[in-house]
Amino acid sequence: MQILGIDIGGTGIKGAPVDLEKEDYLGERFRIPTPKPATPEAVAECVQEIINHFNWKGPVGVGFPTVIVNGQAKAYGNMDKSWLNVQIDKLFEDKTGLPFTVINDADAAGLAEMRFGNGKEKKGLVAVITVGTGIGSGLFYNGQLIPNFELGRIQYKKKPIEFYAANSARKREELSYEEWAERFDFFLKQVELVCTPDYYIIGGGISKHIDTFKHVLTTKVPLDAAKTRNHAGLIGAAFAAMEASEK
Repeated sequence: MQILGIDIGGTGIKGAPVDLEKEDYLGERFRIPTPKPATPEAVAECVQEIINHFNWKGPVGVGFPTVIVNGQAKAYGNMDKSWLNVQIDKLFEDKTGLPFTVINDADAAGLAEMRFGNGKEKKGLVAVITVGTGIGSGLFYNGQLIPNFELGRIQYKKKPIEFYAANSARKREELSYEEWAERFDFFLKQVELVCTPDYYIIGGGISKHIDTFKHVLTTKVPLDAAKTRNHAGLIGAAFAAMEASEK
């Protein structure tokens, strides 16, 4: 089954057709910068641009970087404040005329990793942590998604901890990967106070550099990079849309 997956992030919006039977792209990934300000209207224009680029006519899955309940934004994360309470699936459907399924972006990445990657057949509590502009988290128990577990919003120094420990903080403060990893290690310790996972999978843009910082991490929880790497959000969003179409 072929479905267009779109991953909306704080700095970029990317899309690619996904063949979910082969976990393979049908074309090159297309990426455009996230508009500033990232208002609903501006992002909907970007989604339309991706649809046009692929001349897409079928269902679309979207990973969006905040709490999503039944296609509606219950917060705004790193996006514009005007996203609060927007019915995102309807917004994009009205814009494009196509059917949309919208879920949290880290949940989407987690779905991809649990189906096709290092989470496949893993039991217990698996935390898929995506590190980019912010920190997203997809939590799974015996393979079943526990949606909207926003561990990056844990408060630290009166701000969400992602402000301190995301990849954007590393870039903003010009930290080495090892210096940044000490912060990420602190984040993992806070996670373990909340839920004590049996396994960590690290995704997002930072995952391709895991060999440069993994030795800094002191967590005793087994940890590995996402097999689907930075493509996980696309694949998982498409998978969520496939599941929705089968209901």
